[in-house]
Amino acid sequence: MLRSHTCGELSLANQGVEVTLCGWVQKSRDLGGLTFIDLRDRYGLTQLAFNMDVNADLCTSARKLGREYVIKATGVVKERESKNAKIPTGEIEIIVSSFEVLNEAITPPFTIEEQTDGGDDLRMKYRYLDLRRSNVRANLELRHRMAIETRNYLDAQRFLEVETPVLIKSTPEGARDFVVPSRMNQGQFYALPQSPQTFKQLLMVAGFDRYYQIVKCFRDEDLRADRQPEFTQIDCEMSFIEREDILQTFEGLVQHLFKKVKGVEIGTLPRMSYADAMKYYGCDKPDTRFDMKFVELNDVVKGREFKVFDDAELVVGINAKGCAEYTRKQLDELTDFVKKPQIGATGLVYARVNNDGTIKSSVDKFYDAEALQQWASTMGAVAGDLILILAGAANKTRKAMNELRLEMGTRLGLRDKNSFSCLWVVDFPLLEYNEEVNRYFAMHHPFTSPLPDDMPLLDSDPGQVRANAYDMVINGVEVGGGSIRIYNKALQAQMFSLLGFTKEEAQEQFGFLMNAFEFGAPPHGGIAFGFDRLCSLFGGSESIRDFIAFPKNNSGRDVMIDAPSAIHDEQLKELGIRI
Repeated sequence: MLRSHTCGELSLANQGVEVTLCGWVQKSRDLGGLTFIDLRDRYGLTQLAFNMDVNADLCTSARKLGREYVIKATGVVKERESKNAKIPTGEIEIIVSSFEVLNEAITPPFTIEEQTDGGDDLRMKYRYLDLRRSNVRANLELRHRMAIETRNYLDAQRFLEVETPVLIKSTPEGARDFVVPSRMNQGQFYALPQSPQTFKQLLMVAGFDRYYQIVKCFRDEDLRADRQPEFTQIDCEMSFIEREDILQTFEGLVQHLFKKVKGVEIGTLPRMSYADAMKYYGCDKPDTRFDMKFVELNDVVKGREFKVFDDAELVVGINAKGCAEYTRKQLDELTDFVKKPQIGATGLVYARVNNDGTIKSSVDKFYDAEALQQWASTMGAVAGDLILILAGAANKTRKAMNELRLEMGTRLGLRDKNSFSCLWVVDFPLLEYNEEVNRYFAMHHPFTSPLPDDMPLLDSDPGQVRANAYDMVINGVEVGGGSIRIYNKALQAQMFSLLGFTKEEAQEQFGFLMNAFEFGAPPHGGIAFGFDRLCSLFGGSESIRDFIAFPKNNSGRDVMIDAPSAIHDEQLKELGIRI
């Protein structure tokens, strides 16, 4: 080893000991007779001290060291006169007796510090430099710890980690596949897996009982802060279980991660039906760190000749506690917010409950004091509260109110990233109907089993069938989802038929799975967690890119290695793509 210690471990206990450190020059300070250099490695920062009076040549050489030079320095640990309480090694410094430049460096394009002056694009181009920053490195250390603790928990639960193929068959359901041409089978293509779904079900048929994998998955879809073209899942499957067994097992996983990684006890996760999530929060991944539930007002507000309410399919409100003092400017800002194209509301109605109990609304022309008191009573609003109301088509209005609720939660400081609210959302619809193509699509995936109680509706009213599926939601983010699977060939064939597959198409796409069911498939189910999303939640970030070593940008490009890129005509010819 070139070094005896790291730059993050020395303390007063090492005083008087000769040590050798290796690292990168982060900062140099020339104080005339003294020169100080901050030496950085993965573990921390240590101050090196050079004295012109003690060794002029050494001090002069040290002053020539540039930022990010890689050096090896030997010296004695000494107590610092001017201590730095902000770093673990801030009580000591190294009185350097010799050093060696291991490699010079050009000046980096941005400062390698927590508060860097580099923008996102520049830092992604030089990601290997960005990774030297302590806060970025800490994100990957957290990711490492999450992976270790995930494996520890699942191993203790007798799960077996099994790798599944990366070159697989393309399927029409779900997001777009990334495809890979086959040179040996020209004109044919592999796909990169969107998930190991069918393979983990086959492992259950094979009798493996409890499987998991921390696995790369690939989806060719539009990107945003919590999406990347390649991402990582904690993928799991269990045999001989019911839904409650899955929920208990993986509730335990998340409790374990919070306790071991964050030191937080999250307790038992509540359950919420999909129907209630949509009714009270307007989305299937509600942020329950704060209340502000939806209250439907159709019976209270209609019949007063206010056309906006009378013509609406749904009138719904939220109670913003303590916000009656909002100014007209603030209310206009909220109105502009809900009228944004991505939100889609046509306007906002409000009512203030004043401290004296009177109520002032934006539609006083249509509603008298008695009617407004009924509003307040229905909404549970008291003096000092602000009622915010949207109206229109039911689904569109719920979506818009969800966005307004989240905006109010943010404005009121109710969405603290260090506070965690976890729950299960259950009983999703099994199918959703697409009017444009006139057929059903699987809400989860084609292998999800209906709830046993709803099985008779598959023939008579498939749109009303609920799935035996579940999502885990933390702070309004879906971090995991799964289902009890279909393991009966006849039921799986019926499901494919409902989804518009002919028998031939089902056999061509999924015949291997349906054939496997004929050899004794056990009851089974599973779940997959978005590992990148979990890491970003634990790290207090909205972007998963911060927790991926080499992420893609919003266009799906790796600007560091310039990929994707064109390939040579000779390669295309070999693949049979271009002659």
